[in-house]
Parts: sequence; C-alpha cells; structure tokens
Amino acid sequence: MAVTLKGDKEISIIPTTKGKSLRINLNENIYGTFSEIGAGQETVRNFFRSGGSSGTIAKAMSAYDKDFSDAIYGMEDDHRYVTEGRLKKMLKHEIRLMEQRLSRDKHPNKFFFSYANTVATIDFAKQFKGHGWVGIRFQLDPLEDYNEIVLHLRFKETDGTLQQETLGKLGVNLIYGAFYMNDNPKDLLASLYDNLHKDQLEIDMINFSGPRFMYVDNRLMSLQLVKNGMTNAVMFDSNGSNLLPAHVLYKKNILALRGSFRPVTRVNMDMYENAKKQFFGEKKVEEENTKIVFEITLANLRSEGKINERDFLDRAELLCSLGQNVMITNFQEYYKLVEYFSEFSKFRIGLAMGVESLVQIFDEKYYRNLSGGILEAFGKLFFKDLKIYMYPLKDKETGELITSENLKVHPRMIELYKFFKTNGKLIDIKNYDPEILEVFSRTILELIANSKKGWEEMVPEGIADLIKSRKLFGYSR
Repeated sequence: MAVTLKGDKEISIIPTTKGKSLRINLNENIYGTFSEIGAGQETVRNFFRSGGSSGTIAKAMSAYDKDFSDAIYGMEDDHRYVTEGRLKKMLKHEIRLMEQRLSRDKHPNKFFFSYANTVATIDFAKQFKGHGWVGIRFQLDPLEDYNEIVLHLRFKETDGTLQQETLGKLGVNLIYGAFYMNDNPKDLLASLYDNLHKDQLEIDMINFSGPRFMYVDNRLMSLQLVKNGMTNAVMFDSNGSNLLPAHVLYKKNILALRGSFRPVTRVNMDMYENAKKQFFGEKKVEEENTKIVFEITLANLRSEGKINERDFLDRAELLCSLGQNVMITNFQEYYKLVEYFSEFSKFRIGLAMGVESLVQIFDEKYYRNLSGGILEAFGKLFFKDLKIYMYPLKDKETGELITSENLKVHPRMIELYKFFKTNGKLIDIKNYDPEILEVFSRTILELIANSKKGWEEMVPEGIADLIKSRKLFGYSR
C-alpha cells in the first residue's frame, strides 16, 4: 500500500497481519481450508481473530497425530512428515474435498483455496531450531485451473511459542500475496516478511506454478531470495527446478566449483572432469553418494554493478544444458561456503579452483571482519574434512606454468601455505589440457561483443550453438 504525501512523495505502509486477514475475510469470493501440522493452528487463528471469518474458512484442522495424518493423507515412502511431498498431498487432498463437498451451483463465484503447512518447531533440547513446508493452492477464477506457491523455511528463533507466531504471520502473508499480489511475484516474495524480521526465519526455497505463473522463471525467484537477504544460498537442477539444498546435500560428499561461468568455458569443464576423477579417487569419497555443484556468488553477479537478470539466466541456461546443479550464494569467502556445506554433511568436501582463487584465500584483506583474522578463517576452512583441487595457470608474461609447487603467496603466508600443502589439503589437478590454458571467459565475451569468430572453440561442445540460437550474452549475428 502506498500513500502520497505533500510534494508527491510516496511512502509504503505495510498492512498489519490483522488488516490482511480482515481484507481476505471481507472478500466474499475467497473461500477455503486450512490444514496445519506440527505447530498448532497458528495461521487460521489470525483469520478467526480478525472477524468475518465465516465467509472465508470452510474448514480448519490439525491432523497432529501421525496415525490420523496417515489415515487422511496416506503414508510417505520415507515415513517422514515434514517434506515437500507431504505438503503437496495435503494441498491437493483438501482441494479435492472442497470440489466434492461444495456445489458450484451454490458457490458459482467462489475462488477455492487450500492452505497447508507441515513443520517441526524447536526441539526440547533446543539443539534443532526446526524447519517446515508452507504452501497454498488457489484459484483466481472459478473456471480456471489452480495455481500453487510452495516454500520451505528454517526457523531462527529459539522459543517454540515465538516460532508458532512467526509461522502464523508468514501464512497470512502468503495467502494475502496469493490473492492480491499475484501479478507481481517479486513483490509477493518480498511481502512474505511483512510484519516479520529476517532474524525470525529464513526462506531458502520457493516455487510458483499454475496458469497465473506460467511466465515466472523459478530460477529468478531463487535469485531474489538471496538478493533480498532471505537466505544465503539457493539451488536448482539441470531442468531449472528449484531444489532444497538441505535435502540435496544431506550426508553427501560435495564437490563445488566456483566461477563466473560467463560463459562456461572448456577450462571450466576440464577443471570439473579432472577434479571429479581425483575426488572420486579419494578413499573417503563414494561416487554414488556425491553431489557436484557449480556455484556463482552474488558478488560475481554484481561484478558490473547492478545484477543483470538476463545475464544470470544466460549463465544458468548453459550450465543447465550441461546437466549441472547450480547454486547461487552470498558467500564471498570460501570458509563461509564450507561452513554452509558442513551444516548438512560431515562427509568429505572438495573445492575445485584456479590459481587466482587460491591466491585470494591467502589474502588477509578478506578476513578483516574476523577477530581472529586469517587464522580463524583457516581454522574454519581446513578444520573440516576438506580438499582443494587447484587448476594450473599459464603466466601471460613469462609463459611459466604456475602450480602449487611454485605459487607465490605473501611472505607472511608462506609457512601457513606450506603447512596446508604438506598436510595434503591442497592438491594439483592432474591430466589437464595444456592447449586450453589461455582460454578465459572475458576473452570469449569480447569476441562475441565485437562479432568476431574464434570463440566457438573455447566453449564446450554444443554451447556455441546454444549461444547463437538463443542470442545469449548479446550475440547478434
């Protein structure tokens, strides 16, 4: 809501939770069910309290007992209850009941909806803060198919009652956004934190689907989550579908490659293939239990100022075409990335990188915000079961090949560097292709921008055709 003041200056006024609930209740066309498992009926309570709820609430329930829940929605194959699959079953089941039990002759103008959540709040020992799935399935026209918004949250508060209240407000924001902000998904996404603070919860995955969201690219919605500070990392697969990092990386060996991938080059893929072979050769690594991630940092996306969404999608398009999982993070420092991975897995982690990236790891300026400086960062980085695989660099001026054996770091870092190298934490990538060492993304971009040939041989097979056919990175010939 915007209010115009003197001088034509507009300021935004966020509606209260009660105000949002009441507006929905007073809309005679919105009618649906609430099914909430795991934290009480916190969302529907807001609608009961605001008044006029009889025109909105067809049913409110909490199948809290697992046997009751299984009897209603069926048992999950993995016997878990706080999952995306469980939430979607709840949403579809409740809509199906609405359609069966309510006559369209009696309710010709009603927009049916089902809201659901399945969550686990903080445990008694307060070691696990909790998480959950929240979603809504809804119509915007009685004759139109259903739309759906599904999200995953992680609680940050350390009090169960506060978590319940937070969940209730989030639910109201989601329902309000679905009906009143569906024409602008970015604003809808931002509104999920109305009357909430980012210290209360993290939203680390969201998916939009249905006829009103046909134009929405969920990868862009993932980018918005990181850009808006709602989470520090998001992930999507080769089909462009958003993934929950906690689920994908849970108890897995992880190999991550950070880069600009603007565009992805033969060097990137050579680094990937060889690092993968060496990583799989480790005794502690099981190939079938490994996840490989191509990571792009938000700082990289902002390298030319404001984030260019078209440029981001161009990069994502190419990586997805190569069958890769892509992660967008807000972790400029590698130790933060490793700490994040370690939240989900205690298994071995591998980082594949070039010489320039490794030199940055040993640069003290990146750790001035830490009280313990670079030693604290290195403790966090290398205390984990971590291996770094370094791809060589050919010096432009001398033609010398730079590896871990002759890499120059700051004099104060020499002994620290030797310590981690001799302890097997730093490994040179073997069997690299010496013919492509002078291939760089920026060179390819310059050739494309100037409509010159020669860049096609610098990218993996099939990538040049994609760039040309889809006019990526400004290709115009």
